[in-house]
Amino acid sequence: MREDEVADDVRKTAEAVVAGGAEIGRIGLTAAADELLRLLRAQHGPLMFHQSGGCCDGSAPMCYPAGEFRTGASDVLLGRLEVPGVPEPVGFWMSAEQFARWRHTHLTVDVVPGRGSGFSLEAPEGVRFLIRSRLLTDEERAALGE
Repeated sequence: MREDEVADDVRKTAEAVVAGGAEIGRIGLTAAADELLRLLRAQHGPLMFHQSGGCCDGSAPMCYPAGEFRTGASDVLLGRLEVPGVPEPVGFWMSAEQFARWRHTHLTVDVVPGRGSGFSLEAPEGVRFLIRSRLLTDEERAALGE
């Protein structure tokens, strides 16, 4: 089943909310991640991320063609990332078990030199996606219902 075919009532979501006129989200991108996603989108079409929470490379965000990684009731949609120059948002999914541990953090997808050992689309480019995190502020936690 493709990501866009999953029934809304089956999806778990932790997406951004608007509070006081500002969008408060759990996930963001660096400029380097934006640039790499534009390249990958041109090569592979619509994209998605999944972070499983396994050990080693399993804890890194993996980028796939949208719908290639099956998501379901054991996954949480953290957000639909808007990338300048990419016509559709890039969904970022995380295993529910991993989200339970990281729900108090804001995550930023970045790019660093080196190859991961997974099936993520960026591997042939000699770089890998990496998550940087910070604790949510009290205001962000309140707005997100934490």
